[in-house]
Order: sequence, then C-alpha cells, then structure tokens
Amino acid sequence: MSTRRLPHIVVFTGAGISAESGIATFRDSGGLWEQYSIEEVATPDAWHRNPRLVLDFYNARRRQVAEAQPNAAHQALAELEQHFPTTIITQNIDDLHERAGSTQVVHLHGEITKARCPEAPHLIYDIGYRDIQWGDTCKHGHQLRPHVVWFGEPVPMYPVAASLIRSADIGIVIGTSLAVSPANFLVDLYPPHVPIYIVNKEKPELSFLSPGRKDLTIIETTAGEGVPRLAAQLIEQYA
Repeated sequence: MSTRRLPHIVVFTGAGISAESGIATFRDSGGLWEQYSIEEVATPDAWHRNPRLVLDFYNARRRQVAEAQPNAAHQALAELEQHFPTTIITQNIDDLHERAGSTQVVHLHGEITKARCPEAPHLIYDIGYRDIQWGDTCKHGHQLRPHVVWFGEPVPMYPVAASLIRSADIGIVIGTSLAVSPANFLVDLYPPHVPIYIVNKEKPELSFLSPGRKDLTIIETTAGEGVPRLAAQLIEQYA
C-alpha cells in the first residue's frame, strides 16, 4: 500500500464561477452595480441610511441563489475532494459549492443564507433562503442584517484564508478578476514553489504578484469548461 502524501489543493473562487449558474455578478456588463450603486446597498453607511433598501436588495439576491444550481465547475471541485484534501476559499456569498458536495469551504465575504446582529457580529443565525423581514431581531433586540462583508468593513476570515493558502501544495484560482482588495493579495500567499492554475475567461490582473513566480498556468476559458478539464488532469497526474 502506498504511503505517498496526497497534495493539499487550495482553491480560490470568485463571481465568475457562479455566473454560469445564473447568479448576477457586480462587475460585468449587465451586472448588479448597473442597477445599484455600492453606496446604496453595500456599505455600513447604506445600512444606517436606508436599511430597508439594503434588506430588499439582499433578499432578492437570496431568492436568486435559491433558484440557482451548481454548475460543472462546482461539481468538478467536489469531485477533486474525493481524491485529494481540498479546501475552497470563496469570495462568493452563495452556497453552490456546498450544494455541489464540497465540505471544506471558507466564505471570505460572508454567506447569504445567514443573518447576524449588527452590534454583536458573533451572533449569526442560519436563515436558509427566507427573507430577512423588517422587525426580525437578534436576542438583544437589534434588527438583523445580512451576514455579508460590506465595502469598508474588515474581513474577519482573511487570516484563516491566508493560513490555508500558505499550506497549499497546489493552487487553483477560478472566476475572479483579482481586482478586489484585500482578497486579491491572498493569491500571492501561495508558497513560491507550488503550481498555480488560474481559470478565467479573461486574463486577470497579475501585476501585484511577486516577480519571482514561475509555475503559473493561465487557462483562458469559462469555469464550466476549464475546471472539469483541469480537475481531470490533476486526478490523472497526482491521484
């Protein structure tokens, strides 16, 4: 029996992987930011100024997630977990990775299926796909807000994500323009010697990467096409 250690694969995913499941992105043409401005729905000031609008916006997003289904890319990552220790760090607030079968998922920017207290961030409630109603409160009586990280807020899961990425033997980056900080800087935390595969339909911004990186493979195609192909390649090569 072989005692060879299997590589730890750490995957970093962005909005592009969920776009193929019909979940609108913020940055693409026709995306959500063309209907709403950041200042209206995705900042602490927006919440203080017009919390009902913010609730309506995220309730609509939650309903959209409920109707969406995991696509071939989500399913290929779940398949990878059947062969290797696989951890997914996602910028996405949907639950498509989990519904595809992935069990080790870190949500960098929160989860749409949860709500939390605005005054005590550790008070988090699973709400599934139901709306957060005006008048829904935490145990302290504060109006519940979406459990998402808004622009201008700290990213509590960043240290966890950074530690996981530093432990990787193989890195995979999927469906992200790498334009949002500080999330994009996580990619440069993969150990210098590990291979990194970037799957995105357009070549992302890479100027922030350390100049010494050599083992970098860019696969310019959609997640649904590129990730299953890459997963099959890795299984054949390492499993």
